[in-house]
Amino acid sequence: GSGSVRCRKGKMMHIAEGVLSPAILGVGAVLTLTGTALGLRKLEYDRLAAVGILSAAFFVASLIHVPVGLSSAHLIMNGLAGVLLGWAAFPSILVALLLQALLFQFGGITVLGVNAFTMGFAAVASWYVFRAVCRLCPGMVGVRAGAFMGGALGVALAAVLTALALAFTDEGFWLAARLLLLAHLPIMLVEGLVTMFTVSFIMRVRPELLGMPPVQPDNGQEDACFNPQPPRPPTEL
Repeated sequence: GSGSVRCRKGKMMHIAEGVLSPAILGVGAVLTLTGTALGLRKLEYDRLAAVGILSAAFFVASLIHVPVGLSSAHLIMNGLAGVLLGWAAFPSILVALLLQALLFQFGGITVLGVNAFTMGFAAVASWYVFRAVCRLCPGMVGVRAGAFMGGALGVALAAVLTALALAFTDEGFWLAARLLLLAHLPIMLVEGLVTMFTVSFIMRVRPELLGMPPVQPDNGQEDACFNPQPPRPPTEL
């Protein structure tokens, strides 16, 4: 039943082997292969180091458990990987999940495609949200808001997709799916804040890592979204 999602062991975003239907496993594998191919095509050579570092961060994050009621949930950091890497987050996450399955039996080989898609697709969605917010709200306020939303969205969307994979397999998994979503609400907040602070720091010291022009924190832009300047009164002649 719901214990197959391994909630008791803190592996709440890794679906175990033998849980999902063959159809869901097949769809997940195809989608992950497609996303990984796109990520590799868009990956630039000088970004390989960043991909490796974030893959390692994603790998380690799953070992950090946060108590949630009688169970626990773990950090994911797929939103951070997505904000920093874009489509390259797909192969980065796939490698980390493969190592987790082989070394720690988190998830498994047969469900690797589904697990990689739920987290990889959520990471890419986080990248698009981050970029959209930065375009709509120039300056550091936009960077911070977009990074927070991207970090939180990575967890939220991954949890929703994982819950849907369980629910479409068997109606008996609806309870586990709902528990999965509720357990990751505090993780959304934590990862949103971690992503916000990390991206804000990178934006100040190495904005080229984000592929964005530098933003000056004291040029008045960072308040442009929420505190627009009132129109100046006409000058008397």
